[in-house]
Amino acid sequence: MESRLKKGLGRGLSSLLGDTTKKIETNKISIKDLTRNKFQPRKNFSKESLEELTNSIKEQGVIQPIVVRPDKSHEGKYEIIAGERRWIASQNAGLHEVPVVILNVDDVKSLEFAIVENVQRQDLNPIEEARGYQKLIDDFNYNQEKLSKFIGKSRSYIANSLRLLSLPEEVLLLVQQGDLSAGHARSLIGLNNSVHIAKQIIQKKLSVRQSEVLVRQFRDKKFKLVSKKDSNILDLQKDLEQKTGLIVSINNKKNNSGIISFDYTNLEQLDRLIDTIKKNY
Repeated sequence: MESRLKKGLGRGLSSLLGDTTKKIETNKISIKDLTRNKFQPRKNFSKESLEELTNSIKEQGVIQPIVVRPDKSHEGKYEIIAGERRWIASQNAGLHEVPVVILNVDDVKSLEFAIVENVQRQDLNPIEEARGYQKLIDDFNYNQEKLSKFIGKSRSYIANSLRLLSLPEEVLLLVQQGDLSAGHARSLIGLNNSVHIAKQIIQKKLSVRQSEVLVRQFRDKKFKLVSKKDSNILDLQKDLEQKTGLIVSINNKKNNSGIISFDYTNLEQLDRLIDTIKKNY
């Protein structure tokens, strides 16, 4: 029973418990006595996967115990370290009690394990994962090398993960929603027009490699042209992009003649562009 329990708890918990030869005791406590982990890096739970887990718990119960610690701010309560999804699904399944492992650990260990468990289970989206790493750096004096050793990922993996956080919030949201992969998002880092390019990548259903080509073309050509334009032309270009949802380039010549180009990828976008022009101009 004990060996099966240790196996079920996973490598993350084993690394934090230290001596895994010690007896790990489980207890059953009321669902109402559990509170959410304030350090939980995972913010979003898939409705579909939650329903699947709920059905599983209805049939088999909670096989893997929830890991908790005494909640210092609420006497008699326990804060969840790992297993919040199991806790929610257990409530949905109508359970009144759940099996738990009670640990006496500090905030650092609580956050460490929450991140390790989610990363090992691949439960975090790339932005939640990156924010978890950043919190360990900001609040608990971690550096990338220490993170690399603790999480079991390369330093380059940690660095690339953290770089995502430099993107605008709108792009981060697209990654969190699953509309944009981390690979797509990384190609946009440092790009002034990253939100617009991200939407183009989604509309055109580009691969990561194709996205990198698009970004490189934008950096090498359009970005250089844009830098030479005066503020009035730039404002007009941005206004047109917002109204049409397309990439717009305005090339104004010295004699004040020039060319306006709209980058569309299908006839539907062309029709929408024509309608927009008719309505606004």
